[in-house]
Amino acid sequence: MNNLTAKDLDVLSQILTGEEIACKKARVYARTLTDVALASEMERIAAAHAERFTALYSLIGGKK
Repeated sequence: MNNLTAKDLDVLSQILTGEEIACKKARVYARTLTDVALASEMERIAAAHAERFTALYSLIGGKK
């Protein structure tokens, strides 16, 4: 671990939660949109949130 304080872990936890929710919402929007271009953009946005989630999760020693 990177010597993170309790406050650091709390902030990272909140950010991880936000990234996870944003990813899930973007995926739902991608499935419900009828415009193919918009649905594709929502999938791209979901992937970006998932990538940030993974990068942040690795900071706290996660292997997800």
